[in-house]
Amino acid sequence: MIEPGKSTSGTSRTWSPAPDDGDRRTVPGPLLTLGVEEEFLLVDARTWRVVPAAPQVLSAVATRPQVHAEGTRYQVEIATPVADTADRLRDELAALRRMLAKEARAQGCRLLASPSPVLPVRTPPHLNDDEPRQREQFRRFGALTDNLVGCGRHVHVGTLDTDTAVAVANRVRPWLPTLIAIGANSPFWNGRDTGHASWRAMAWGTWPSAGLPPHFASTAHYRNAVELLLTSGAALDTKMVYWDMRPSGTWPTLEIRAPDMSPELDVAVLQAALGRALVATSLAALAAGEPAPQVSDDVLRLARWRAAHDGLEGYAIDPFTGTELPAATLAETLLDLLAPDLAAAGDLEHASATLTALFRDGSGAHRQRAIFARRENLSDVLHHLADATESV
Repeated sequence: MIEPGKSTSGTSRTWSPAPDDGDRRTVPGPLLTLGVEEEFLLVDARTWRVVPAAPQVLSAVATRPQVHAEGTRYQVEIATPVADTADRLRDELAALRRMLAKEARAQGCRLLASPSPVLPVRTPPHLNDDEPRQREQFRRFGALTDNLVGCGRHVHVGTLDTDTAVAVANRVRPWLPTLIAIGANSPFWNGRDTGHASWRAMAWGTWPSAGLPPHFASTAHYRNAVELLLTSGAALDTKMVYWDMRPSGTWPTLEIRAPDMSPELDVAVLQAALGRALVATSLAALAAGEPAPQVSDDVLRLARWRAAHDGLEGYAIDPFTGTELPAATLAETLLDLLAPDLAAAGDLEHASATLTALFRDGSGAHRQRAIFARRENLSDVLHHLADATESV
């Protein structure tokens, strides 16, 4: 299956499709579909603090089934229709964002594709009035619900039955920290620099039903793990299975939930393309009878933390060896390994260009810190995030 090797060309490289030399991954197969859920914050256009305006915004777009409530009244969520191509996915995301941004402005708000509120939030947060489930969450989990204000991007890859999704998840799992590093975009939380590139990954991981999914020996093992979350009280229902990746409880997909939300559509499409290629490569390995990679849970847990701490600019832990290496090198390695499947889906050129741009310009977390450093004003960071969200 997938194991990293050393890159010899550095982070300025560009990638080209490998020639069809008979490798099994270059053989065309059924094209996997994509869908993306994106969570947004609503902030006051003058103060930049989150405002509980979701009910008004949702009422204005009530005829759009792709827009939903989230855990708090500071948030709204979009869910794209199923897309066969990355271009179609991008078009759907852009149209939904434009529509929501327009309605947010009509309510005196700005739409923020940010994984964190940046400025302090009133606690306890404004939970959804029409969701008794959220009230029960607060009763049972208390201050953990403060972290509901974090926003992620969930990539759905299908069509997969549950047995296949579980088997594929075991093979994708070692690369979840790398996806976190690539998407890291939450250095600021509650008015301070957290010292992490993705504080959302750390904050969200405090839920007892969140973090890295286990390695599942079988579908029965997966179902038993979910049942244990429910019977132990760690989750109210299956919607609270908050692992970084899971077989979707609603759709015939594998849902990758690890990365932060970000305003750039190119990054959204990159995350979706990498997710689909990881699934495609894993399916090919399954078909070839290759064993799943053996990865230490202890090493993978540390790799997840290091990815959340350093992001793309620092160092990473190789999940297969436990050694330290530049995070950009591990991201390069992932792209090299997925290049045949990215090329087969028509995604390689965009993925390589977007990742190269991230190496050149910095991750979302790096750029937020650079903007803050100019005047040490967090409002500048929020203004940047809002403008970038709307520039689609």
